[in-house]
Amino acid sequence: MHEAIIRPGEPADLEGAFALIAELAEYEKASHELDNSMPRMLEDGFGPNASFRFWVACKGDAIVGLALVYDRYSTWKGRCLFLEDLIVTESERGKGVGKALFEHVLETARAEGYAQLNWQVLDWNESAIGFYNEWNPIWDGEWINGKISVQIK
Repeated sequence: MHEAIIRPGEPADLEGAFALIAELAEYEKASHELDNSMPRMLEDGFGPNASFRFWVACKGDAIVGLALVYDRYSTWKGRCLFLEDLIVTESERGKGVGKALFEHVLETARAEGYAQLNWQVLDWNESAIGFYNEWNPIWDGEWINGKISVQIK
């Protein structure tokens, strides 16, 4: 059993949350692409135009998991919730923390009337794909993701 407490993230949690984000970037061999910062996350998550929210999984004083989401809109479906990242620190993987976080996000989406919960998984991340398969998701092989990086001032 995971024995972690799932609760909404607070500004004081950003240090622990950012450490998990850095751990994920390292796991994905993309540390060089991590340009975010705790001050930016403070403004973007708790400022007047907050663009995300998150939950943390805590064991004692330690943050061992993170689920970060934001609203998106589908012209066909309406309001959707996008799960940007679900991260569990390596020492806690396989103990139910990720499942508890994901189920909390899924229940939040249902309770708040979202039409869908969306997320992405890297095609090589077989453990994550296997994890999500427990909920029988629809894997979309039809869409190609695009992005353009822009300078943040």
